[in-house]
Amino acid sequence: MSGYILCQTKKAEHPYFVESISTNIYTIEELCYYLYHNLYLVDQTIINEDLCKWLAEELELTQLASKLRQAMEREAGAEEILYPVFKEINYLTYEELKALNGRLTELNKESTAIRKKRKGDALVENGMYVNAIRVYQKLLDQTDFSKERDGLEARIMYNLGCAYSYLFQMEKAMECFWNAYSRSGTENEKALKAYLLAYRSIRSKEEYAHRLKELKISEELRSEIREALNHFSKIPEKQAETDSLDVMLEKLARDYHRSTGS
Repeated sequence: MSGYILCQTKKAEHPYFVESISTNIYTIEELCYYLYHNLYLVDQTIINEDLCKWLAEELELTQLASKLRQAMEREAGAEEILYPVFKEINYLTYEELKALNGRLTELNKESTAIRKKRKGDALVENGMYVNAIRVYQKLLDQTDFSKERDGLEARIMYNLGCAYSYLFQMEKAMECFWNAYSRSGTENEKALKAYLLAYRSIRSKEEYAHRLKELKISEELRSEIREALNHFSKIPEKQAETDSLDVMLEKLARDYHRSTGS
């Protein structure tokens, strides 16, 4: 899959619309790319009769459409759904197919809550922040996290805050970051830092100073926040504009989200 892949089949006159990421797909290559890079978004919203009809009528891949229909009727697993699509044009190399097998094996071992969280994460990566917020919020409302380990609820809350920050809904982002910090045993300094940055973006300098004192924030963390503010605003903190704070928080959230995969 490295390098360029030339289209081996016709291009559809009418695209297949992938609702989850608001994207039109015109070729089997594009479909393969989407499926390979978005395993957690592969569900009935894309694998359905409409897709089969599109494959048969627009791309003239009637045999592939038939295989997918049969797999759907059996309520087959992801492997039986994905492999025929990839094999139609030999999209994956042998090594990539092995890697995909490993990813699917790990996916099948994950709890429902973790899979839904990763679906939200995939939506965030695709810029579908509103859809991601719906997934995260529904997960938080319906899941008993007492059975989950490794602070899953706090990680979901943090990522929910990231999604809100990308939409510049800083009040909601601030609340989520605080909840993430509280639910992680107050040991998550990243969540605390994001909370304080969000707080600074929507509160006055005096309120921010009072909050730092109230929370007994260490001088080390205060210094880190000042450096972040100065780096993104390019001017002293006392003159920082709200827009600069919002952009800075958004980048912090993105970098943390991508570097940790949390």
